[in-house]
Amino acid sequence: MTSWIIIIGGIILIILLIVGVIVSSNSERAIVEQRLSQYLDDDKQSLERDAQRSVITDWVSRRVEKTSFGDRVARSLARADLKFKVGEYFVLIIVAILLGGLLAWFIGNRHPISALIGALAGAFAPGMYVSSQQKKRLAKFNDQLSDMLNLMVNGLRAGYSTMQAMEAISKELPPPISDEFRRVVQEMQIGIPMETALENLLRRIPSEDLDFMITAVNVQREVGGNLAEILDNISFTIRERVRIKGEVRVLTSQVRTSGSVLSLIPFGLTIILWFLNPEYLLSVTQGGPICTAVIICVVLGLIGSSYFIMMRIADIEV
Repeated sequence: MTSWIIIIGGIILIILLIVGVIVSSNSERAIVEQRLSQYLDDDKQSLERDAQRSVITDWVSRRVEKTSFGDRVARSLARADLKFKVGEYFVLIIVAILLGGLLAWFIGNRHPISALIGALAGAFAPGMYVSSQQKKRLAKFNDQLSDMLNLMVNGLRAGYSTMQAMEAISKELPPPISDEFRRVVQEMQIGIPMETALENLLRRIPSEDLDFMITAVNVQREVGGNLAEILDNISFTIRERVRIKGEVRVLTSQVRTSGSVLSLIPFGLTIILWFLNPEYLLSVTQGGPICTAVIICVVLGLIGSSYFIMMRIADIEV
């Protein structure tokens, strides 16, 4: 018994050590890249990053990124602004599955179902974190969009070109909007057309307001017109939409929070009861597999339908 505890503890410590080394190396590399960005071009930095990547993760990334699933994962990581390649992200998921399953198996009386619960939690945890980062970054970008348009309008009226106005945005405004427009300017400087660079920006930031602005810029470049006046009108519209969205979000926050909490309570109580008294939950299976399946389907259906209805009530389009 004692030997098993020592072995499991040693495995956990090794996994935590590996994760800590990866995280610390990535953070140190990000700091160095930020300091060198004043003197080095992005092409040189990308070569340095590629040289420091692991051979295994590069091989996995090359194989996975060719598939549609790998392309979706790479797009999700880019939208969340996480400095991970696809192979590194999959390695993180595998580590989370192993660590979660091992911890749950050890805590849950060494039952296979406990290990399965921990493995599922570890499998979904990285994806939930990426989704959370995407939502936070998108909300922050939308809040900065009206200020960006005002700065761009002032630059155009002062005699700047569209590219010079975008470059001013990348220097004057805080992240994440400055980072994204810096990338747009860099893409244009290496010969990529403005329409393609803006499409890439919209692919990284799936914002309806940004789509509205990009469409106006593309139409103005084709048919002509006063871009400063067009963007000034769009800025007023976006500012009002952001204000109304904020008011709607405040008024519906109680419904959204209630729906999320009430839907998670049954799952949380089930997991707690399983780790405290698994025999009590296993008594449900005494009626046979068909009865157990019917009970589970009915419970999941009621929880899912109630959550869907409450989220639909709180989903008010502006």
